[in-house]
Amino acid sequence: MNDRKLKVLAAVVDEYIRTGEPVGSKAISNLSHIKVSAATIRNDMAVLEQLGYLEQPHTSAGRIPTYSGYRLYIDELMTLPELTDEEKQRLDELLGGNDTPEELLIQNAAAALTELTQCAAVVSNSAPRFSVISKVEVIPTGKRLYVILLITSNGSIKNKACRLEFDLSHEQLDFFTHYIDENLSGISVDELSEKMLDQMITAVSAYMVSLSPLVKGICELSADLRQQELTVSGSEKLLSCEELDKMEVVRFIEHKHELTDLLEDSFSGIQVKFGAGGNFAIGNSSMIVSKYRKKGKEVGSLGIIGPMRVDYKRIIPYIEYLTHKISDLMSDDEEIVTNPYNDMSPDL
Repeated sequence: MNDRKLKVLAAVVDEYIRTGEPVGSKAISNLSHIKVSAATIRNDMAVLEQLGYLEQPHTSAGRIPTYSGYRLYIDELMTLPELTDEEKQRLDELLGGNDTPEELLIQNAAAALTELTQCAAVVSNSAPRFSVISKVEVIPTGKRLYVILLITSNGSIKNKACRLEFDLSHEQLDFFTHYIDENLSGISVDELSEKMLDQMITAVSAYMVSLSPLVKGICELSADLRQQELTVSGSEKLLSCEELDKMEVVRFIEHKHELTDLLEDSFSGIQVKFGAGGNFAIGNSSMIVSKYRKKGKEVGSLGIIGPMRVDYKRIIPYIEYLTHKISDLMSDDEEIVTNPYNDMSPDL
């Protein structure tokens, strides 16, 4: 395609995002930066339709972008504006200051995106995976009943009650506590493999078989820690959107955990994915997400889910700014966090 056809495609996408109506050649010819006749534009739009970038919903209607049209627009044609100082100040106020706890920081960011975009906000937090086990305690709480507390360096606390065949003596409890502390203290949650935990069960069972339920309890707690935490807030925005199928939205809300693997994909910068087609089960929708970091490590994702006809030029700078700001606030030192502006990853 030549530059003129690319300009026409970009103009059609911009107009359709703005109006929500099929775009005709006359509307494009009236734009100041398109300096060709409506007839030429009609021909270009016909070629773009043949190439799969535009489609015509009705014979007498104008054209609207296809998945491929949006993808080309996002990856190659769109120019993102800089946020104004006023916009940055408002985002900073919505996010909170330096003393805001990390969990609240992420919640504030999600709430800000929902308010500013009128879309649902999606947040994943894999921070526990990148922390280390700082303490494991076994606390007697009743007859043959013990509670395991597993505490990580980032402050996550998991607990599980285990019932044993008989009460443990002080000596047995001390042995178990010392063994677990020696083998797990300082270990990254992400390093807790099933093989490693099986070896611990075997070793403890050699001393006393009845201690194995406690190790199995630790196995279950560590599996919980390795699970990515995923929340979708503002789901009512999706349900009230006329461009989305309500039954598909309901099914998505019920099975939102299926996004976990999608968000776990390693990428840098902004990524835009479209619903259906093997990504997530809301047709005619899009998801815009970016990673946030702590001391240079990716520890979560933040973004929005909305109709495919969202204002990408307006929303992407918001997400970029918020993830960059969160990364700065979550870093304890003066490390400079790279801001991945315009680093667009292709859809998978």
